[in-house]
Amino acid sequence: MGDYIKEIRDPVHVFIRIDETERAIIDSRFFQRLRNIHQLAMTYLVYPGATHRRFEHSLGVMELAGRIYDIITNPDNIVDESIRSFVPRRESDWHHGYWRSVLRIAALCHDLGHLPFSHGAEELISPGWNHERLTVEIIFNSEITSILKEAGIQPEHVAKLAVGPQKYRNEPFTIWEAILAEIIVGNAFGADRIDYLLRDSHHCGVAYGRFDYHRLLEKLRILPARYEGSDEPSLGIEYGGIQVAEALLLARYFMFTQVYYHRVRRIYDLHLKEFLRAWLPEGKFPTDLATHLYLTDNEVQSAIAEAYRYRINEQYEPARCIMQRDHFRLVYEHNPKDHEIYPQPGDLLYQALCKEFDASLFRHDVDKKENAAPVFPVLLRDGTIESSINQSELLKRIPPLIVDNIFVHPSHVKEVETWLRREKDNIIGGTT
Repeated sequence: MGDYIKEIRDPVHVFIRIDETERAIIDSRFFQRLRNIHQLAMTYLVYPGATHRRFEHSLGVMELAGRIYDIITNPDNIVDESIRSFVPRRESDWHHGYWRSVLRIAALCHDLGHLPFSHGAEELISPGWNHERLTVEIIFNSEITSILKEAGIQPEHVAKLAVGPQKYRNEPFTIWEAILAEIIVGNAFGADRIDYLLRDSHHCGVAYGRFDYHRLLEKLRILPARYEGSDEPSLGIEYGGIQVAEALLLARYFMFTQVYYHRVRRIYDLHLKEFLRAWLPEGKFPTDLATHLYLTDNEVQSAIAEAYRYRINEQYEPARCIMQRDHFRLVYEHNPKDHEIYPQPGDLLYQALCKEFDASLFRHDVDKKENAAPVFPVLLRDGTIESSINQSELLKRIPPLIVDNIFVHPSHVKEVETWLRREKDNIIGGTT
């Protein structure tokens, strides 16, 4: 474990080095499938450069996870004696090399279960399933299992770290496992988040997702959350890194507002879901691994083109919107003033529009992320540990991310806009 045999060039991290076991995972069918899963669904219809895939993202997450592990396990960076009891010793403890390999492989595997077009249509899966559950099934029930066992790695360890405590099988995590999972999927400093912000920003050609991640990694530490009256440890940061932590969370906020929640990107997600509901058996993605392996963006794009060309029943209209880039147009979006008057103004307007016009002309798109700034421990210069919210005025002020869009068929844009200008304030104000 840890003997690197190959270097892969990467536009974000320059070089990604892999060993024999990692290379075997990369060469497996389920990992190679990620070459055909777009990272950002149909965002390339808005940002033409956003054609990157889950394949290279997973490589980047593995590289970052390994770097974070090396930093936080460095004896010079263990600042609390309570932490030393469970961190493997770097040179003398075999477990150090084992857990480092497990972490890197888990990071490599964390997206194996993604459905076509990633998050674009993940809701179209059977109840109780998501891409994390599919990831766990793949790790336990495919050639991945054989590769891990041959390398002396327990598949359960990889699966737990790949999806984290909230998405695993309701089984307990040790403190060490929870910290390692946080390195990959943590809300504050997870390698998954760091890589997708940097990579998506690079490929979209925007600057919003960039920050000094080298500085961020160097300042990461395992810290007990004593500000909550607990010694439960988690990933935190030294005080000298608080500004770059702010930059990371601001980068996430601006990438959501400018890229992930871009109005045109959102309507293409809706058109994609409409097509898939008509095309998939019973409108749902299958969960058996044999079908999952061979169902990628390529098959969906081919089906969209076929439905458009041959005008296949209910598949045709959403396929036409995508193929001709003739998507529904935005006529209303989240307005803080409207939100102050009524908590769901889009609901009111959508219902009113559906009564006034043909309901099939409209699409309502709603989403909200409250936790714009997760809380994490900060090690102060005097050795005390405080909450990030108490140390950063900026983090207190990052607003929630809200989507409340109404779209209309292109043929009715002017008519609906005129009606909204006349009626909107009366509809929303009439609820008070």
